[in-house]
Amino acid sequence: MKQSLQFKFSQQLSMTPQLQQAIKLLQLSTLELQQEIQQALDENPLLELEQNDAEGETSVAEGDDPWEHACSAALGQSSAGYDGEDAIYQGETQQTLQDHLVWQMELSHFTPTDALIALSIIDAIDESGYLTVELDDILEAVNRQSDTPIEADEVAVVLKRIQHFDPIGVGARNVGECLHLQLQQLPSDIPWRDLAITAVCEYLTLLGSRDYRTLARKLRVSETELSAILELIQTLQPRPGEGFGATDDDYVIPDVLVRKKNNRWTVELNPQSVPKLKVNDSYAQLCQGARQTDDMQYIRQQTQDAKWFIRSLESRHETLLKVASAIVLRQQGFFEHGEEAMKPMVLADIAAAVDMHESTISRVTTQKYMHSPRGVFELKYFFSSQLNTDNGGEASSTAIRALLKKLVAAESPKKPLSDSRLTELLAEQGIQVARRTIAKYREALNIPPSSQRKRLI
Repeated sequence: MKQSLQFKFSQQLSMTPQLQQAIKLLQLSTLELQQEIQQALDENPLLELEQNDAEGETSVAEGDDPWEHACSAALGQSSAGYDGEDAIYQGETQQTLQDHLVWQMELSHFTPTDALIALSIIDAIDESGYLTVELDDILEAVNRQSDTPIEADEVAVVLKRIQHFDPIGVGARNVGECLHLQLQQLPSDIPWRDLAITAVCEYLTLLGSRDYRTLARKLRVSETELSAILELIQTLQPRPGEGFGATDDDYVIPDVLVRKKNNRWTVELNPQSVPKLKVNDSYAQLCQGARQTDDMQYIRQQTQDAKWFIRSLESRHETLLKVASAIVLRQQGFFEHGEEAMKPMVLADIAAAVDMHESTISRVTTQKYMHSPRGVFELKYFFSSQLNTDNGGEASSTAIRALLKKLVAAESPKKPLSDSRLTELLAEQGIQVARRTIAKYREALNIPPSSQRKRLI
């Protein structure tokens, strides 16, 4: 077999470290991006935040390499000087329901045994304020800790005392008991109090199913009188534990800002979400020499890494701005008239408009937010499927959900619209939607069925 040399030409996509870095930065949210930038600043001494001059603009010396003064916006400027005294942050008061109940117990006159029972009961109360453990289990647990045997009646008495703590109804074992405890605390001369107690204790199932005709017959009252009873019940709190404990607030930093200028919708990057970085001039000048020491090699490598990081950031911001602009251009009806004017749009539409791959559009629109006069929206919010209309047009599923919400908001509470009736009303507007689709959209909007939306008041 004779050996020979042959030339073969081929093309292939190579995932260089720089390309991997650009893709990684592209899919990061604003908060994740700021963390990534801070990590890069900590690890690379050649990379630094660019400082603004006295006039508020970045100074760039003539003849400098634009690589060394890169990026597109500032990372969030410090606020103006404050002439008053420095405010001291002293923390937040985030008292849990258990802490509030224990505080009331300690102010009450409990014997050591009753205090032990009370603590066991309080530990078994969930965040909504309901007792989640049977009294027999509490009795067994307390007897294991107490030197003297405790009777079941003692546990019931302590529970009754806790149920009259603030908030009223805490420690109840079901909704009926919770509402009953709150009604009992009302003055006896409150109109319809006694019938309301009867309703929540004996006919809670009818209340839940909104079978008002049967409920009125059971209570032997007219529809007007039943409306007054329901109005009193609706003033109660079925979840007495709400309002206690820490709540995690989610803050969103918009990536792009949408404004209307000269009758045109414009898109720009949020200056508080994009950083302005540069290569350290002092270190970069050391690379101009011809010395090939280890220190010089290290500086050159860090300089190149800093430049690639800045270039990846620029690419991210350019791509984000291009995609956001294409979305706004296609969804101008939404910004002018609201959700009902939303057009159907998929990733392929924007990918074709900006000449990018759908996977890139998916990365750009994930966890990226747009601030507009109508609120803050994730970029993915503007994508929705399409449904056909009678006149040959297209309707967005988002627009149909908005119409559905509008129809339900305008319905009569005494005679709510059924899914079939909603389908007919949409058909009158030229939108052909199946009843099961209406039911799916209604559930997505957390709108209960018509039987549960019925009201007498």
